[in-house]
Amino acid sequence: MAKALASAVTGRQAWHHLKMISEATHAHGGNRVSGSPGYDAAAEYVTKTLTDAGYRVQRQEFTFPDYEVVAETGTETAPVSRELHPLLAYFSVSTPETGVSAALAEPAGRATGCAPEDYAGGDVTGKIVLVDAGGCATSLKQVTAADAGAIAMVMNVNYGNPTMNIRHRVVPPETARIPTATLTRAEAEKLRADADQGEVTLHLDLRTKPVTTKGYNLIADTPSGTGTHTVVVGSHLDSVDTTPGSNDNAAAAAMQLEIARQLAHHDGKVANRVRFAWWDAEEKGLVGSRYYVDQLSPRQRGETGLYLNLEMIGSPNFARQVYNGRTPGGPAPAGSEQITKTINDYFAGRNLPTVGLELDDRSDHSPFIKAGIPAGGVNAGAEALKPAEWVPLFGGIAGEMLDHCYHQPCDTLDNVNPVIFDQFGRAIAWTTGRYAVETLKPENR
Repeated sequence: MAKALASAVTGRQAWHHLKMISEATHAHGGNRVSGSPGYDAAAEYVTKTLTDAGYRVQRQEFTFPDYEVVAETGTETAPVSRELHPLLAYFSVSTPETGVSAALAEPAGRATGCAPEDYAGGDVTGKIVLVDAGGCATSLKQVTAADAGAIAMVMNVNYGNPTMNIRHRVVPPETARIPTATLTRAEAEKLRADADQGEVTLHLDLRTKPVTTKGYNLIADTPSGTGTHTVVVGSHLDSVDTTPGSNDNAAAAAMQLEIARQLAHHDGKVANRVRFAWWDAEEKGLVGSRYYVDQLSPRQRGETGLYLNLEMIGSPNFARQVYNGRTPGGPAPAGSEQITKTINDYFAGRNLPTVGLELDDRSDHSPFIKAGIPAGGVNAGAEALKPAEWVPLFGGIAGEMLDHCYHQPCDTLDNVNPVIFDQFGRAIAWTTGRYAVETLKPENR
């Protein structure tokens, strides 16, 4: 089964699905944000393709607290007048309708501003604080800044591309304390250069209005196979609002669709039910996958054998990253390392090197991991810079982002690398085929 499925699933065939999802996205607003026409159009294509292949597709509907941006502007008012282009963090506190005006300040210690001692010896009371990305979650940065007396926070995203900006999240939303937004590295560096010459003042108008968004996951099961060791294969179908999201994450959604289509030809050989899931609202904080896991009964959780996650599988300056069975806090649920070995063995058999990637909280494996379900998968990379030692392994350019169009308007079809797209697709097809007929038996689960 594994060999046949990996042979049948090709990047060339999956590219057709990617092209169709891309066209649906561009024809309906240019993104696939949860609740948008673009998401609905893409979901309709996935549903029709699955139905034509013999699947029954279920829409798992849910609602979640969301917001719409009302104002998102910034200005340096002294010593010069300069327009800024902040992106308000998801779930940030808003400024008053008149905005806020205050002097700019920075942590006296580490520029990341993650700990109270970073503000020791300085005074940010009543000021707008400028911090660097990294070191801790954005939510912790703004809590720490608020505790130090800051009234707002702007964060330098600090990417290699000086004009690149990405919207961050304050999660969980209840931790939001002060208005929080990101700035490009170029704008942050100009502010710091001005601050070296004297006091800098800013005016920020960062406002949202709360809304409730209706979302839905798409779920399709193989007609045969026992449900007591269900294999869940998932990828998110939504995108952020600043991009058509071809690599993040239409490529993975398209490849998963082709795997499902090809597996339908082997229905009589499926021993363990395979459930394919296209998640909604991943970009809003893993909402869709979390809802799915939260709805599982204890028995259903126990009958979920494993989860395979596909994330950003076509990054142009890719790394062949395989989730390594570990979380930032230690080992993932028992069986996760076996999944890693299965995927790595596939690549090793083809003399294709891999590197490990932690099972962090940035993609849809996270709710499964937290529920005690073994998980693994693949990810070609986002904003991380490629180390020089990876170039002999994967090619590409050292010191450049793995995906320079991450969350940017340039994440179009041209941004997807067809080589890694094909390789990751075949690897997950192989792994799906393996666990469709062989039961993962982790110890101590």
